Amino acid sequence: MAGASNKSEPERRLSDAQRLSWLRLLRSENVGPATFRALVNQFGGAQAAIDALPDLSRRGGRTHAIRLCSIDDAEAELARGKRLGAHLVAHGERGYPPALAHTDGSPPLIYVKGRLELADMPIVSIVGARNGSAAGQKFTRQIANALGLEGYVIASGLARGIDTAAHNASLDAGTIAVVAGGIDVVYPPENADLQSAIGERGLLISERSPGHTPRAKDFPRRNRLISGIALGVVVIEAAQRSGSLITARMAGEQGREVFAVPGSPLDPRAAGTNNLLKQGATLVTAPEDITEALAPILGRPVGKTPRELSSNEEQEVPRPLPDIGQTERDRVIEALGPSPIDIDEIIRCTGIETRKVHIILLELDLAGRLQRHPRQLVSLIDAS
Repeated sequence: MAGASNKSEPERRLSDAQRLSWLRLLRSENVGPATFRALVNQFGGAQAAIDALPDLSRRGGRTHAIRLCSIDDAEAELARGKRLGAHLVAHGERGYPPALAHTDGSPPLIYVKGRLELADMPIVSIVGARNGSAAGQKFTRQIANALGLEGYVIASGLARGIDTAAHNASLDAGTIAVVAGGIDVVYPPENADLQSAIGERGLLISERSPGHTPRAKDFPRRNRLISGIALGVVVIEAAQRSGSLITARMAGEQGREVFAVPGSPLDPRAAGTNNLLKQGATLVTAPEDITEALAPILGRPVGKTPRELSSNEEQEVPRPLPDIGQTERDRVIEALGPSPIDIDEIIRCTGIETRKVHIILLELDLAGRLQRHPRQLVSLIDAS
């Protein structure tokens, strides 16, 4: 298994102009990964989408100008990343984990620093309690070492406890740290040396701009990347309602294998992992439990494959907007509500042309009135 790879498509590369326009669009107000994808798909390119943002947000009900990322701000961010030795990479480019590109809401651009080739190798993520027990950390090191010998790269979130043990044990064989803040921001502070070592001998990944200090909401977003880059996620010690369980849930939604290490029912750090086992997670008491479950998966794509973004998709010719009447907008808004609904269902129940529905949803999205959920679900924020 050593040397196996999950790379399944030829490398692509954005031009400098495309990279700048992608970054500007992604850093503009109310544009997240899903909205970015919808905009580029509808307008044929990032620059055309940027040009359309003010009018779209106004028609969606926004009363003041939407903030656009300027060329100067985007160039300054790129320059800062370059000074740090980080690369801003897109879907299909070297350093972007192929499995991540096949997930809902995957970031169009990420910063990477270190050994870019690690992104193309089979990845297993290990997560667990920040206050992991001595026994839990010892087992983490054993699992990470064994998987490294089998050709797997170990990924985690650079947190205290189990994450730190996983990174330290796999630093020589190959480890990836997905951070919640900027690629140059150290958190927790005591892992400064480890983060620096991973940036040289392993691989650091972040979807945030350099210098970004992580907020509470950034950690769950980070967790979806930890699961998204991997074939499977191993949870070693996790209390109920912990971040590790969020990662496990996201792994299940992304079609990844979920593994759990059992623990004593008297230890609250085992409550989450024991509950995962009750829900059908694969029991892990030895490294072979992981390698045997993942063996059939290697060699084929992981997870549902959405329409991918690439340099080939940048048509550079703006697609004209269809004429949309207010009655059509009202019908789409009426079909929406606070509960998530499938976009295809909105198209069916309104009878409105597919592209028009997507444009109306973009208008609401950019006006801050729409929330996007996994699996192409959307809901209205202000249903009144």
